[in-house]
Amino acid sequence: MHYFKYKRFATAFSIVRNMATVKRFYRKANILSSSGKFEITLDQRKLKTPQGKIFEVDSKPLALAIAAEWDSQKEVIDRSNMHLTALCNTVIDNPHKHTKLDMVNYIVNCLEMDTVLFHSNESDELYKLQTENWDPLVQWFCDNYSVNLTKTKSIETPTVPIETKAVLIRHLMSYNCSAVHGFMYGVDAIKSVILTLAAAERVISIQEAVKLSRLEEDFQASHWGSVEWFHDQNKYDLQARLAAAILFVHLNSYSVTYRPKSNIGNMG
Repeated sequence: MHYFKYKRFATAFSIVRNMATVKRFYRKANILSSSGKFEITLDQRKLKTPQGKIFEVDSKPLALAIAAEWDSQKEVIDRSNMHLTALCNTVIDNPHKHTKLDMVNYIVNCLEMDTVLFHSNESDELYKLQTENWDPLVQWFCDNYSVNLTKTKSIETPTVPIETKAVLIRHLMSYNCSAVHGFMYGVDAIKSVILTLAAAERVISIQEAVKLSRLEEDFQASHWGSVEWFHDQNKYDLQARLAAAILFVHLNSYSVTYRPKSNIGNMG
């Protein structure tokens, strides 16, 4: 049963990947400086967004990273792996007309469904693993932002105090809109605000954040088995997405007016 579920997913995933690929039509990606912004060129052509806008960013390191993303493509351009490009397209086109506050509220509300706040009530072994691996990060979050959180062992969402949400809103609003896009991309990838923020603060590595987000999945796979290639592909895809999200945050963070307390210890 599990095999056929994975097989159906893999087929659908393959179709999506094929739809997102085109033959490489350029020899070299480069960057062009214009009025304090940086554009990407493919040979002599300026890169444009899906809505036809000029693809330009404020950060030279980000522009270089995006050019490298295009240069890394082989005979076929696989857009499904071009996470920095996708993030920039979303920021520039803003197809859903989201304001920064819209995105911040979305991220803050995701805290109520954070993976690391939901502990098992069916397996003592899994609960022990979750407590040992997740609880230190929850404590770091509470200490670092001077807030309170509670975990749950039921399917009901834990109550996040209004004061906790207010602190997190203030922190995220101090970033620019592009950086907030990065945070949202990371949270959506690994389903955890806490792990995304811990990775952004360099408390844990990208690999560790993904590993912790997949703790229950890995536990179940160790007991019941998995489709190995799919399991590994999913892990590496999440690592690539989260790495792009955190890089996007850092390369777009010029000034942050609110800084939480310094990291407590070394969680990595």
